[in-house]
Amino acid sequence: MQMIHLRKIPFIDVQSLASRQAREALFRDQNDGFILYLSDVEDPSNSEERIIHLEPREALIWLNETPEDGGTFWR
Repeated sequence: MQMIHLRKIPFIDVQSLASRQAREALFRDQNDGFILYLSDVEDPSNSEERIIHLEPREALIWLNETPEDGGTFWR
């Protein structure tokens, strides 16, 4: 597995209204295509993590997101 790109996404926590950051990392897997790892890194005790398998087209869309559109896979 090879990491292709890593980025941090700023967001506002809905419950506390605090400014926080999430981490997104795109990996290329030799067998399954692409894997997107999402992690809310600000509070490890209350963090949310997701792993999403992406097709090549979806990985390209993720790579080409503008900073304003970042975090679309969290929805």
